[in-house]
Amino acid sequence: MKKKTIGDHLYVAALLPYDRDMKVDEQAYRRFLRHFLDNDKFVRMGGGICVNPEAGEIFYLTREEKRRVLEIAMEEINGKVPVIAGTWAITTEETVETAKDCKALGVDGIFVTPPGGAQDVTSCWDADGYPEIWLDQIIAQDRAVDLPIVTHPVGGAKPPFYPGLPLEATLRICREVKNIVGWKMTYTYEGFNLIAKGLRGLDRHVAVMAALASRFHEYKATGMFDGTLSGFWNFALNPMLDHLEAWDQNDVVKARNIWDGGLSQLHSYVADMGRLHIRYKTATWLCGLIPHPFMRAPMPMPQQKEIDTLYQLLKNLGVPVIDLKETRLAA
Repeated sequence: MKKKTIGDHLYVAALLPYDRDMKVDEQAYRRFLRHFLDNDKFVRMGGGICVNPEAGEIFYLTREEKRRVLEIAMEEINGKVPVIAGTWAITTEETVETAKDCKALGVDGIFVTPPGGAQDVTSCWDADGYPEIWLDQIIAQDRAVDLPIVTHPVGGAKPPFYPGLPLEATLRICREVKNIVGWKMTYTYEGFNLIAKGLRGLDRHVAVMAALASRFHEYKATGMFDGTLSGFWNFALNPMLDHLEAWDQNDVVKARNIWDGGLSQLHSYVADMGRLHIRYKTATWLCGLIPHPFMRAPMPMPQQKEIDTLYQLLKNLGVPVIDLKETRLAA
């Protein structure tokens, strides 16, 4: 059996609360992190925290804000669970400097995301033809910090791999950067299977890290689940842990009962790729874990019908929610 790494954990893609002026709400963020750290089952089952992921709105934070958010997280977590941190920035130079910030603050690994900006490196990128567009940036970070790397491989592909990275580019990047220990699986179901089998064929272990919790049940059943990095943990921590624990105990009946008891329906609704992060934050607010659901522009506000639907799905699952009258304050 190949050696496990920090990729083989259950990472929360942690949201970032703001105050009413849309500044980082430091006290609310500390309370939110303690929601996970105070959960003994989460810690025991291999929980981890990903700071400054896409769900944490890294695209709309300054370098100083990213560093401050990570400082707070490292203070609160204090070694209790593994920490990986996002490094995305609009230029490669700042991405490398952000990676250095992460290392200086003591993270266990970095979380890397493809470049943003011109269509040549985003919407029109052919990743199999030109993998160096992201590979060179990963190598620059790797040389600067020499830390384990978990990837967020989005862009550069058509179905069945869209919105993730295609197979040929995936395997080349993993072969050239030995510090890559985890591959976040942002794929269609067919694409997931092709990429997972490709990763299994490498000469070292690269963790298959499920992203969409709406498919956890199938991934556990097929053995294609080494760990996860997902935003779904933000609002459904306990039922998700119960579901995965039942699988680990080979209690398929219990796992299926939890899955069909409202978890599958909630996850399926949230997993609309065009509304994914909006629904993460809205559901987490409805659970009373953050002060409000608002995200920095250009991220839109949730629609009232989304709020109402999520509220009912959370209640059906038995997750504690805020008072109904409070749900009319956001839309």
